[in-house]
Amino acid sequence: MTDPRRIAYQGEPGSNSHAVCAQHYPDWDTVPCASFEDVFAAVTSGEAELAMIPIDNSLAGRVADIHHFLPESGLYIIAEHFLRIRFHLMALPGTTLDQVRTVHSHVHALGQCRKIIREHGLTAVISGDTAGAAREIVEAGDPSQAAISPPMAAPIYGLDVLAEDVEDEDHNTTRFVVLSPDFVRAPAGNGPVVTSFVFNVRNIPAALYKALGGFATNGVNMTKLESYMVGGEFIATQFLCEVDGHPDEPGLKRALEELEFFTTDVRVLGVYPADPWRA
Repeated sequence: MTDPRRIAYQGEPGSNSHAVCAQHYPDWDTVPCASFEDVFAAVTSGEAELAMIPIDNSLAGRVADIHHFLPESGLYIIAEHFLRIRFHLMALPGTTLDQVRTVHSHVHALGQCRKIIREHGLTAVISGDTAGAAREIVEAGDPSQAAISPPMAAPIYGLDVLAEDVEDEDHNTTRFVVLSPDFVRAPAGNGPVVTSFVFNVRNIPAALYKALGGFATNGVNMTKLESYMVGGEFIATQFLCEVDGHPDEPGLKRALEELEFFTTDVRVLGVYPADPWRA
């Protein structure tokens, strides 16, 4: 019997990243990591075969730091998954809601669950991680403390759920990407495909306009374009771009060829199946 394969994620057991791993890789062992750097290191060192990384959230926007780490990680995007973000209010077994005085969670989760906090007059306490907040409640052993954590955290830490789905918005969704040390390229002609790549524009007037023109003239739909500085220089800008389509398709192939005329570096980070959620 072979050992199960391993997938790394940032956060503690019961986090949203853990939940999406369990949903799409149920037979794999999960490797929780304290930071995104540790997640990348786990894969590059061979401790884990894959990594699950959040890259965008429908409310909070792009996940900080990932866009800096990803291009230099040496890893490739081989899949994407979307997770509807849900939060439950949970506390020690036997606790009632009227006993709770403080609620613990990550700062983003607290900001996304303001209604229940305000409705019950709770004091928000910032934790480093949503699932970690559940662990902290157990360690404190204080029935006046509750956690706003993903549903998966309650059975892991043995907590009672006092209120389900306490998030303010029901469209809160996070996009995750799966990273591999191997460039696993999705085949062309087998359903919708996303191509992700980074590039640096030449330092000439209208370089970005000219670089992107080929995608418009070739009918390629661009779904993401984000810029960030590299090397600590204000004049050095790198762009992360995502488009619908496969590089072997004539339109995208021509657009990428035109892109190279106005850029100093084009690196494809992944050619992978589009998640059905996009439809």
